[in-house]
Amino acid sequence: MLRLRKPSRPDVTPSPNIWYWPDVYEVENRAQDCSGAVWRVLREQCDWSGRDVVDIGCGTGFHLPLFAATARSVVGVEPHPELAERARKRLDGTPGVDVRVASAQRLPLPDASVDLVHARTAYFFGPGCEPGLAEAERVLRPGGAIAIVDLDTARSPYGDWMRADAPHIDPVEIESFFDRQGFRSLPVDTLWRFHRREDLEAVFGIEFTERTARRAARETPGLTVPVGYRVRIRRKTLVGR
Repeated sequence: MLRLRKPSRPDVTPSPNIWYWPDVYEVENRAQDCSGAVWRVLREQCDWSGRDVVDIGCGTGFHLPLFAATARSVVGVEPHPELAERARKRLDGTPGVDVRVASAQRLPLPDASVDLVHARTAYFFGPGCEPGLAEAERVLRPGGAIAIVDLDTARSPYGDWMRADAPHIDPVEIESFFDRQGFRSLPVDTLWRFHRREDLEAVFGIEFTERTARRAARETPGLTVPVGYRVRIRRKTLVGR
């Protein structure tokens, strides 16, 4: 199984899953939100058709093709060079798409240059992400939106497993933080669907400690996992308002 090298980036916190196990994370991406519930909410709240999009923490570019299908332009930003290269290969030949190596705190984009800043389970996890939020605000045009898709740490069963490994996670504190930052947080129920038991257990193995992964497998008798998300939306104030 391929394991990527850890790049030397003092300004970036390594992702514990995709940075080291990109092939397993690809399986996870294909299993996630099998009914498209998150995408429906995103389109309702901030449709990107004909607009300019940046996807922060784009990883191997799994979500970029869907944005590219209707957006005017799409920029994927990823701090891990090897993952960024995978994203470039995935989008090779797709017009209007660019992938750049950078962090959320230092986006390689001009001021007021995009209409949607999207980030999915990448960097924006609550207190401490203020520099990234400031950068997102900088690159947004007036009327544009920041859309943060995050796992709901208060929802069972997935949130229970997350908190078992990271007891410092406080769902109430996280919600309070985003509320103070001016975000509207929408709950979204999804289902992860796997084709093989081996894939489900491999994904648990990169998301949790060994002990919690075993627990998650015991508590998941089939091939589906209900997972709650929070879709957080904040719009940049229009000039003159």
